[in-house]
Amino acid sequence: MKQYLQTSEEVLQALKSRKDGLSDAEASKRQEENGKNKLREEKKDSVAVRFINQLKDPMIIILMIAAVISGITAAYSGESFADVIIIMAVVVINSVLGVYQESKAEKAIEALQAISAATSKVMRDGRIQVVKSEDLVVGDVIVLEAGDSVPADARLLDSASLKIEEAALTGESVPVDKVIEVLYLGDQKDISLGDRKNMVYMGSAVVYGRGTAMVTAIGMDTEMGKIADAITQAKDNQTPLQIKLNQLSKVLSWLVLGICVFIFGISLIRLNMDGGITGTGVLNTFMVAVSLAVAAIPEGLAAVVTIVLSIGVTKMSKQNAIIRKLTAVETLGCTQVICSDKTGTLTQNKMTVVDQFGLDEPLLGRAMTLCNDAYLNEDNKAEGEPTEAALVNYGFSLGLAKDEMEKKTPRVGEAPFDSGRKLMSTIHQMADGSFEQYTKGAPDVLVAHCTTYWDGSSQKPMTDEMKKKIGSANKSLADQALRVLSAAFRAWDTMPQEQTPGYLEQELCFIGLTGMIDPIRPEVKPAIEECKAAGIRTVMITGDHRDTAVAIAKQLGIIIDDSEAITGAQLNDISDEQLSEDIVKYSVYARVQPEHKVRIVKAWQNKDMIVAMTGDGVNDAPSIKTADIGVGMGITGTDVTKNVADMVLADDNFATIVHAVREGRRIYDNIRKAIQFLISSNLSEVLSIFVATLLGFVILKPVHLLWINLITDSFPAIALGMEAEEADTMNNPPRKSNEGIFAGGLGFDVIWQGTMVTAVTLAAYFIGHFMEAGVWEITNSPDGMTMAFLTLSMAEMFHSLNMRSRRQSIFLMKKRNKFLFMAMAASLLLTTMVIAVPPLAAAFQFEPISFKEYFVAMGLAFMVIPIVEVVKFFQRKYEPKQAA
Repeated sequence: MKQYLQTSEEVLQALKSRKDGLSDAEASKRQEENGKNKLREEKKDSVAVRFINQLKDPMIIILMIAAVISGITAAYSGESFADVIIIMAVVVINSVLGVYQESKAEKAIEALQAISAATSKVMRDGRIQVVKSEDLVVGDVIVLEAGDSVPADARLLDSASLKIEEAALTGESVPVDKVIEVLYLGDQKDISLGDRKNMVYMGSAVVYGRGTAMVTAIGMDTEMGKIADAITQAKDNQTPLQIKLNQLSKVLSWLVLGICVFIFGISLIRLNMDGGITGTGVLNTFMVAVSLAVAAIPEGLAAVVTIVLSIGVTKMSKQNAIIRKLTAVETLGCTQVICSDKTGTLTQNKMTVVDQFGLDEPLLGRAMTLCNDAYLNEDNKAEGEPTEAALVNYGFSLGLAKDEMEKKTPRVGEAPFDSGRKLMSTIHQMADGSFEQYTKGAPDVLVAHCTTYWDGSSQKPMTDEMKKKIGSANKSLADQALRVLSAAFRAWDTMPQEQTPGYLEQELCFIGLTGMIDPIRPEVKPAIEECKAAGIRTVMITGDHRDTAVAIAKQLGIIIDDSEAITGAQLNDISDEQLSEDIVKYSVYARVQPEHKVRIVKAWQNKDMIVAMTGDGVNDAPSIKTADIGVGMGITGTDVTKNVADMVLADDNFATIVHAVREGRRIYDNIRKAIQFLISSNLSEVLSIFVATLLGFVILKPVHLLWINLITDSFPAIALGMEAEEADTMNNPPRKSNEGIFAGGLGFDVIWQGTMVTAVTLAAYFIGHFMEAGVWEITNSPDGMTMAFLTLSMAEMFHSLNMRSRRQSIFLMKKRNKFLFMAMAASLLLTTMVIAVPPLAAAFQFEPISFKEYFVAMGLAFMVIPIVEVVKFFQRKYEPKQAA
């Protein structure tokens, strides 16, 4: 039912209720039938379930299989369980980190419930009772007064200057004047939520006046309930990085399986040719396959990515961007569209007088301040209804403090504001015993009651010419999307005999006009300009009126022409398919409802765009959850918005989003560097094991590879995440969402760099055997294995220096990465200890090597730096446009 299109009597009849409310018995009966006035809670995953979900990653599954195989072979052969312990430690640590960091935003519904009033005043059995809001039923008549929260959706029955703050629900920056009359569609198909002035909605608040209303919807059937339902239905989208890492996991999984099967087959054939297949031979073959699995899987990759993102989160929190979902950091880096709410996000959510018309501004400020119910607090900031508070602040800016003026000229009478006549009048006693009346209200109405105007020094008769001048000024202010109010006065020698509007509001003297607006945040415009330079489009989505939205958007440089704006009513006439095609035409959406915001976000996503949605109100929550990255406001934002957001701005500053985007791009670039480093390192390990197996000797054992992957590789990989941003990070367009991790030549770099490290590792093995035995031959060599381990470890460590920039020379980089040098020192120390400390060397089955052998291995490892520098030189020469 659309109760706003029915008279109050029709609604009462349809819901079988009456103005003095239901009986307690009837209310109890309806509650049994329809349930309580509560929002439905969504079932949450337990910690155990979340932990198990972390174990579903293909790489983690392969690691666990490798651990099982290693355990079986260790038990069968009597060897150490070191492989099993290390692998399982990796699995557990990674899963615990995942559960800890990936806490889902499932407190949204609880926050929505907290918005509802705890208790409400309701008519039951013909008298006012206070009941729990959750016990309200359809048909109840609730009593509303200033300061009350609206506990359910309801149709107004009576209204005495009732004003409702609906910003959290509709985005409307100004409280809505409520009426009880039936609304008419005219040529519209429906009336938008913000224009249903004879309805009140759960989650809004009474800021002025009083009234009664009949409950028409409770719980999940309310507009708030629809938002709650949209939140629960909105799916958590995977970030581009998650998608790419999952793809990488699958590729590596099949690669590992293929290599293991191939090598196992080759080994079995060789066993058969060398004298037959035996149990010991099969066991050794299994160990080779396990070695390859361990070598191919970058065990530390998941942990490295998590840690790099975590460090980015810490850094961003110091810049007022609180990240609630870890992967949101990376998503920011490829954001292409930012859909932003207007009120409180692009603007200050604080009505402010920004222009005026009149010949005596101090008198205008005095009239607006005294004919006003707002007041100054201890900090000299006005409190009260936003429009009135703006006028009191305006007066204070002119040196007119309301409390001081009221002490000298106290209010002794008034005709309160009424939405019907659109005027308010107050009477004040002057020091000489006379009285002065101040009246404010809508310009067109007030001027009709004026017979004179104030020229700055005296009253002059109102003329048609002056009326035209006032009308022109009014239009000029209104064309700027300003909310215009006018003021007048009337002098009385004695206290007026009557205080009725009809008696007081005549023969007035016009003073002037004030124009106010919710002003833009000063830092927003340069932030939007920076977004444009970075190839990011800013879109305004608001529940406010079209004229206001267009004016703000033009000030910010979001649009140039009015044709780039569209209203919610127009959106209703456009299909989802048509909207997906036309979405690029519009950058301003005015007078929209919550479901419109979700449609807009999805339409951009249908264009394969990565979309961020910012907002502070409850009405923003569904679209924030639907977007690739949701951004909530920390100061003005509701708990609902914060709980579903991926990121919360602690300072409500739009510019903070831009800083976060820059940080996101830096982090993603660094993650790619870490991935290139780790995959090329693992490729070198795979190739080394592969070649050694084909040639018939053991170059490294599984425990050696695990040590390299977890210790020698992981520390530098994490340190690469600390790299400063590359030049012109914010002067390039966002990367495409479907761009693979290996795009931009990264795949080629991984292959040739992995091959290079393989070459120096094999060289170290053969040189080590020659230095040990004095002959060149292909056979198992303890010294060769130790030198190969040292060279491979240190080559990967030195290669991490190359990865500071994919194209620029490391010798020309101005900024230092102290974390990387610390990681290299730690890796060098730990690797040296493994081969030099006897108990550790024995555990890893290493032979002592001489100083000469040690430095030969180190020299071979260092060769990766000049080799990569030469290749980078040619890459810069022939790829001048390649990003650094």
